[in-house]
Amino acid sequence: MEQVTQPKSRIKSHALRAKLMPADAAAELITPGSTVGMSGFTGSGYPKAVPQALARRMEQATAAGQNFRLRVWTGASTGPELDGALARANGIEFRLPYNSDPIAREKINRGEMEYFDMHLSQVAPMAWQGFLGPLDTALVEVSGITADGALIPSSSVGNNKTWLDRAEKIILEVNSWQNPALDGMHDIYYGTALPPNRVPIPLVRPDDRIGETYFRCDPAKIVAIVETAAPDRNLPFAAPDDCALRIAGHLIEFFRHEVAKGRLPAALLPLQSGVGNIANAVLSGLLDAPFENMTAYTEVIQDGMLDLLRCGKLRMASATSFSLSPDAAAAMNADMAAFRHKMILRTQEISNHPELIRRLGCLAMNGLIEADIYGNVNSTHVMGSRIQNGIGGSGDFARNAFISIFMTPSTARNGAISAIVPQASHVDHITQDVQVIVTEQGLADLRGLSPKQRAEVIIGNCAHPDYRPGLRDYYRRARAGAYGQQSPCLPGEALSWHQRFMETGSMRA
Repeated sequence: MEQVTQPKSRIKSHALRAKLMPADAAAELITPGSTVGMSGFTGSGYPKAVPQALARRMEQATAAGQNFRLRVWTGASTGPELDGALARANGIEFRLPYNSDPIAREKINRGEMEYFDMHLSQVAPMAWQGFLGPLDTALVEVSGITADGALIPSSSVGNNKTWLDRAEKIILEVNSWQNPALDGMHDIYYGTALPPNRVPIPLVRPDDRIGETYFRCDPAKIVAIVETAAPDRNLPFAAPDDCALRIAGHLIEFFRHEVAKGRLPAALLPLQSGVGNIANAVLSGLLDAPFENMTAYTEVIQDGMLDLLRCGKLRMASATSFSLSPDAAAAMNADMAAFRHKMILRTQEISNHPELIRRLGCLAMNGLIEADIYGNVNSTHVMGSRIQNGIGGSGDFARNAFISIFMTPSTARNGAISAIVPQASHVDHITQDVQVIVTEQGLADLRGLSPKQRAEVIIGNCAHPDYRPGLRDYYRRARAGAYGQQSPCLPGEALSWHQRFMETGSMRA
């Protein structure tokens, strides 16, 4: 009979190997009504087996006429095996700080799940301050455990340090699918504290290492370990279309102009980029731009950054997680030796720390749902009340960046709705935090402009030509009839553009 070779365990601690059990047994250790801090950030490094076992328990409870729901904290978005499975089982009572799962989104918008959308940099401090209540269980994916019990982080770090420190008990998933070369890539900083004991964080360059490569963990708190070999689930990026390429072109030309004026160094300043097709197109556009020796200080490392690292244009990328398409993840895993010394994964309270963002002078590039003619940005809500995903880290970076940039196609719904509106139906980023808006139509540099000057530039440079007449008509009437002339508006028309779309299916006049 042919001998089958079993894969070597990633658990090197003999004492902790004694706590191995199946996912269903580990799920039995989580009680209904409790609060669970789970790993995961943008579809990377989230637990995959125990949440599905929990979902099965929740479905069984429902069938028996019982209620089994949890309060779930994470780093940011996760994957279908976590948010999707628990939401489908109606098992999430309360969720923070960010969600992108479509099933959970529908439950939130139907009022069936409470959702606390918050700045990602504030999650760990608020957990330590006690405002969120006690943390009963930490459910964290790691890529290995050393012989002395240290935990090798997985493909995201997020809030895992805080969950491991704060939780009464810990359940670990050790995922052998994760590349073993992740060992040594992380920088886990244990120097944060609450006032009055805070001290300066000693990070002055994106490639500085200020912490440890492993998580510390009290082994007495570990009640279960589950071995898995399941992949992270991230969606592929679409190939850049003409709209995305034009946005990227406008932004890269802006960077060239700022370098020529002496307002940016030749290597630019550390890049921060939100997740998405347009952000990835901008990063890809930098491949042919005249900038060398760049760095990134951001939340996620995505496909475009790998290309920049591979060709040497990007010297170092610091983040808290990967957000890679399946093809890019496979390529990185196959060539991890070439990447592992060019990337650092940190806790999100460091990757998103406002003081560090301001000190480093990040160039923040984020997406939006809509912007109004004065530069207020809505990045979370449709029609003012329906949550799409959440604010994520965009607020951490926008308010503190050296230059705060927001990017979007000028229209949505195949041109039926304008992304530039008279008045934002919901405001996540106030006009004072928005310095540049870019669409495929052009770029509006809003620095140093009054609200009325901003309106002229945004309408003229960023709005789609089909909507410029309507925006200019609104602005003219607002100038004539507004109560004041600092930011002229007609409040009664704030949602009329969107209401017209909902009623007629078109916003074109």
